Amino acid sequence: MRRTIVHAIVRAVAAVPAVISAVVLAALVLVAAPAKAQSQLGVWEVPVTVDQSFEPLPIAIVDFQTADPGLAGQAGDITGVLSADLESTGLFALIPKEAFIESGYRFGAVPNYNDWRVINAAALVTGEVARAPDGRLLVRLRLFDTYAEEEIEALEFAGAPTDWRRFAHKVADSVYTQLTGEGPYFDSRVVFVDETGPKGDRRKRLAVMDMDGANVRYVPGAEGLVLSPRFEPNQQSLLYISYDTGEPQVFLLSLATGQRERLGTFPGMTFAPRFSPDGSRIALSLSQGGNTDIYVMGLAGRQLRRLTSGPGIETSPDFSPDGTQIVYESDQGGRPQLYIMDAAGGGSKRISFGAGSYGTPVWSPKGDLIAFTKILGGRFHIGVMRTDGSEERLLTASFLDEGPTWAPNGRVLMFFRETPGPNGAPAVYSIDVTGRNLRRVPTPNAASDPAWSPLRTD
Repeated sequence: MRRTIVHAIVRAVAAVPAVISAVVLAALVLVAAPAKAQSQLGVWEVPVTVDQSFEPLPIAIVDFQTADPGLAGQAGDITGVLSADLESTGLFALIPKEAFIESGYRFGAVPNYNDWRVINAAALVTGEVARAPDGRLLVRLRLFDTYAEEEIEALEFAGAPTDWRRFAHKVADSVYTQLTGEGPYFDSRVVFVDETGPKGDRRKRLAVMDMDGANVRYVPGAEGLVLSPRFEPNQQSLLYISYDTGEPQVFLLSLATGQRERLGTFPGMTFAPRFSPDGSRIALSLSQGGNTDIYVMGLAGRQLRRLTSGPGIETSPDFSPDGTQIVYESDQGGRPQLYIMDAAGGGSKRISFGAGSYGTPVWSPKGDLIAFTKILGGRFHIGVMRTDGSEERLLTASFLDEGPTWAPNGRVLMFFRETPGPNGAPAVYSIDVTGRNLRRVPTPNAASDPAWSPLRTD
């Protein structure tokens, strides 16, 4: 997969007898020397399946500069968040600043490309922070391909000084997208259930954080026994379930005003509702007359329409990105498996046929994969498969992994993992779609039921 030119040279030389290695090295260097003739970035590919030979792309990030002493702290903070974002992907190897040769680089100048290639930096990230006459914060980015000796991105963001962290995420998104070809996802949020107290009597409340765990904000009015929050597609509201009255009630809560609206009380609800891509409908499962089926409710008229009527338990519905299909879980074949049907009902077909039980399916924003929870051999797994059920692979395994949710670009998943024992508690984790780069997402307390927002547009 994506290998750097320098790494390729090292491997080639290592395979050659010592007596002629110097000659071979010289020949290889002569071939690689015309930097503009072959860009290292042009041959680097991000893996989309498991690839043990993958090597992160080495990049250098120069500390963001500023001519305003009052912005020195923010410039350093932005550099830190940007670096953490890119490092967290597992796709980049950040070169230590102690290795930099061109220590006097000034933003806006043409870098000495050879100095960066010598330390194996395939890409160079530089930036500047300034203050506009109207008081807004200006954050500028320049991204260079050191082997092609060209600038491949130049951007400027402007806004309130308090939004510096968002600017850092936006810069990271720009670098990530340019170097990987994948869509952005750092400038997004995650809603989750914050849990405190002993295992048998936990206090639960909804909280929203940046995707990296920063800026945690508790949602007023969403406390008590609350479960399964979801972002409305326009991100202005949250959909969640409350059991405060003893029966499951579905609420829609405005993030801007804190006002909440009850969409209904559903005594037979068996799983959390999910929005359609356009936000006009929610899909949910209800148990009525001894049968559990999938329903859709339009938010305008609040009318329920049943989509399934089989003898099994149908639950966990989730819309496809284009809104034309729904994936769900059913035990009609004897144990829980995954099925897909038309969003209007009908046309149901089974897509999972492996051993174990499948549940909580979630369609990727790209439309190409479905994530799920699987119970197999007494362990819980987070897995993914193609929408026709092919290419199934399990990404995790533990005592209890559950509730996958997709990043806006369909490349990364979050889920929550519960530890065993009387003091066990849930925590949020992220993992790459290849199964690499498992990381715990920092939260103030125990945390469960994460749900990723779309990319922010506010």
